[in-house]
Amino acid sequence: MIRPTLTALALALSVSTAQAAPKPGQAEFRNFTYEGADPVDAQVVLAPGQYRNPILKGFYPDPSITRVGGDYYLVNSTFAWFPGLPVWHSTDLVHWAQIGNAIDRPGMLDFKRLGLSRAVFAPAIEEHEGTFYILNTCVDCQGNFLITAKDPKGPWSDPVWLPTVGGIDASIFFDEDGRAWILNNDAPPGPAEYQGHRAIWIQQYDPKAKVTIGPRTVLLDKGVDPSTKPIWPEGPHITKKDGWYYLTAAEGGTAEGHSQVALRSRSVTGPYTPYANNPILTQRGLPRDRPLPITSAGHADLVDTPDGQWWATFLAVRPYGDDLYNTGRETFLLPVEWKDGWPVILENGKTIPYAATAPNLPAPKVLPPPTTGAFQAVETFAGPELPLNWMTLRIPTERWWSVGQGALTLKARPDKLIDQPSFWGRRQQHINASVQLTVDFAPTADGDRAGLTALQSDEFFYFLGVVRSGGKPVLRLERRAGAGDPVDGMVIAEVPLTGTGPVDLKITARAGEYDFAYAAKPGDWKVLKAGADGTILSTRKAGGFVGAVFGVYANGK
Repeated sequence: MIRPTLTALALALSVSTAQAAPKPGQAEFRNFTYEGADPVDAQVVLAPGQYRNPILKGFYPDPSITRVGGDYYLVNSTFAWFPGLPVWHSTDLVHWAQIGNAIDRPGMLDFKRLGLSRAVFAPAIEEHEGTFYILNTCVDCQGNFLITAKDPKGPWSDPVWLPTVGGIDASIFFDEDGRAWILNNDAPPGPAEYQGHRAIWIQQYDPKAKVTIGPRTVLLDKGVDPSTKPIWPEGPHITKKDGWYYLTAAEGGTAEGHSQVALRSRSVTGPYTPYANNPILTQRGLPRDRPLPITSAGHADLVDTPDGQWWATFLAVRPYGDDLYNTGRETFLLPVEWKDGWPVILENGKTIPYAATAPNLPAPKVLPPPTTGAFQAVETFAGPELPLNWMTLRIPTERWWSVGQGALTLKARPDKLIDQPSFWGRRQQHINASVQLTVDFAPTADGDRAGLTALQSDEFFYFLGVVRSGGKPVLRLERRAGAGDPVDGMVIAEVPLTGTGPVDLKITARAGEYDFAYAAKPGDWKVLKAGADGTILSTRKAGGFVGAVFGVYANGK
């Protein structure tokens, strides 16, 4: 289908997308099929009027949400993946359709060779007087920036950099008097007293001049209870209700100690008083052996409905073992209850439900592709562009791919996975998932390769595909499990390929184990490796803030 933002990218790179049979140095991929179903999908059956958590499965962290009339818009972090900052639309807070990517042009940002968990951190979206604003940070790039659009589908403006605002996790608040304010996490006003000692700051912003003005003020130093040495207050938002300014922020880091806290004040610049029963959301302190756990909840954003109800989007994870998860941080939804003038997402000690009563809001007239529960997604590569949820590592500076006539064709370029490679992929969204495709590639030099990957970062991945070795093509499985391994990975298994032409490839994820299979003839599946260690793709072992991605990759001299 034609997507305006990626069409703009195609025009910017000025390359034809005409299809042809694979040529030397090109790899052709067809029949890409992803499917997944988790144990909870069968165990938790929805009753009428219920929705399923998470609402966005897979690597969709740091959700920020805003409402315009009866429409809701949401954005997520993407770090060094491109296109970046997916923009979603919903009318009922349950069914979400991706309508664009806010970072979709090569000239907007420069990720260089940044690690995949650097670059664009937590975005925040707001609308004011017909203009949409996204505040964001490009870590190790140039700092905090703002982009705007009249239509959330895009196009979004080039970044306006905010040199007087440091730190990360910037957001914007428009007050009733017309003034705008920017919040963010930054260094404390004095020397840091311990690792993770941070502060939340606020400064006025002039939307017309596009500059920050006036002094910066600290709203929260350390956290709501400084005596406990809280770490990483971040993701701040201000919400105004009944004459009170509510400051909500994450606290406790992004792992199992994650939480959400609330404070309030009669003045936008404070002083802010913490809620006596903070945190207003957390899963820390719950039994580690509870069934089907959800952990690491926080980084919430509040939104109201036209009938006066309140809801919160937030991130959490679904581990399959001891803090092991490959699906990354996902987007969840829960109602907000106001208790004595304070917003409470979930009382302490309660577990996040996988099923809950849905908002009383109109469902979309046409249901979008599923983003939760068990589902299958088939990509036919009809062209001229890939779906909006497909991503590549870092930012391309040339058009090395084409889409159409049922195929995604990649130029086998020298760029490795540590650079900006010939790679496109989509997120692993289930603990138990599989992906399969057909690859047609004729390697011409030793080391040339094309195939299927399960990748968490350029240091932690599996590659299954056709490789030329010793002057002959082989079907090979390679694994990289850290910076100490070879850039292409270590050979785990391989078999000779006796003929030429297409080969079917399949990767099956079973929690912490991955199976790799191939079929040189359609339907004649053979297992190359079963039970490979999939925990290397988990955040706990690979580090960072992203999740695993299934993708296609071609590399050649």
